Amino acid sequence: MENVGPMLDPTRDPFGKYNGKEAGYVLRMLSGEDAGGGRSWTQALEEKFCEKVGAQYAIACNSGTSGLHAAMYAAGVGPGDEVIGPGLTVVMDSYAAVHLGGVPVFADVIAGTHAIDPKDIKRKITPRTKAIITVSLQGLPVDIDPIMEIARQHKLIVVDDSAQTLMGRYKGKVAGTQAHIGVYSFENKKHMTCGSEGGMIVSDDADLATRARKFAGIGYRHMTATAGRTHLAMSTVQDPDYLRFDTIGLNYRMNEVSAAVGLAQLERIEATVARRRKVAAMFLEAVAGCSWMVPQTVSADVVHSYYTFAVDYRGLDSRGVAWKDFYNRYLAKGGDGFYGACKNPYLEPAFRGKEYAGYRLEPGLCPVAEALQKRIMQFKTNYRDLDEARGKTRILAALIDEIGR
Repeated sequence: MENVGPMLDPTRDPFGKYNGKEAGYVLRMLSGEDAGGGRSWTQALEEKFCEKVGAQYAIACNSGTSGLHAAMYAAGVGPGDEVIGPGLTVVMDSYAAVHLGGVPVFADVIAGTHAIDPKDIKRKITPRTKAIITVSLQGLPVDIDPIMEIARQHKLIVVDDSAQTLMGRYKGKVAGTQAHIGVYSFENKKHMTCGSEGGMIVSDDADLATRARKFAGIGYRHMTATAGRTHLAMSTVQDPDYLRFDTIGLNYRMNEVSAAVGLAQLERIEATVARRRKVAAMFLEAVAGCSWMVPQTVSADVVHSYYTFAVDYRGLDSRGVAWKDFYNRYLAKGGDGFYGACKNPYLEPAFRGKEYAGYRLEPGLCPVAEALQKRIMQFKTNYRDLDEARGKTRILAALIDEIGR
């Protein structure tokens, strides 16, 4: 892969999102070149991803959401099966279960980490429970070991949604690889992207990986855990008696252009994540000593990858400053805003008030998650200019000083 073709000018924007080998790889792909060794660009991306994260199998797909759907299928979720997930996350985790006829069940979260509470998982398990979906929010890996032990005791499959946590680490291993199935997102704002959308499923279980690949690959019966279809003689494929499909699947496959972009992005992922961590360190410095802006609790077992820098904002009770007032004051001083947390999934209009197998989605299911959702502030970490990031964090520090730490 030495001949990468044209590159964007790194002097124009040294931290530019596409200033690596993206353009060269795409032009090579469009010119009919493979990724080397007769491999497709998608296969090359899957193999490199396995190497980067330490997984046995990887299946590239066209989005993180489609990856979740395929992972839920691989886990065996079907009509009436309950899937326990966190009460603080995006709705897509529940969509994946519902589209398979499953029942979304919500467990509360731990306020310090914003992640699902293993104790509440235990309380929510019933004879109909089939799987658990964990979510590592804002780049902080979920404490997966106790959840895997619960799953072992009850013979459940764990799917770890690590869409926001690429290259975060839990006990030395890349987050997302310790569950039965892990899912990552390459949407445009994530740590790496495929140009707009993309995703990856990982597993160390060949059966789960094969099931996920077949579901995401229209159900071709000769697909395997590793590289799509096995090599078949053309005389076999061209025979009118050749049987192609043994699984009812969907076309969630990643296209070759996206894979070429993703491969170039993956080659620089360590530097990209390191830059986000540098920005997060600036924000940590800015809020240090402030009792009413509480960052996520980061234990010694984990390495945060900082998709965003998130705090639990308690300024209303402590200083009489409402969330929105703080937001407006930060903007007025030259800050560029921050995001609130997504509404608890069962309170979104798509779900609120609906009932699944007698389980009604309504306020009060997860009190900690509902209260926390209203307080979270998420500051972006994907600044390309570290001096600009430093300026924003200084604005934040000055506003905190003005209100009183």
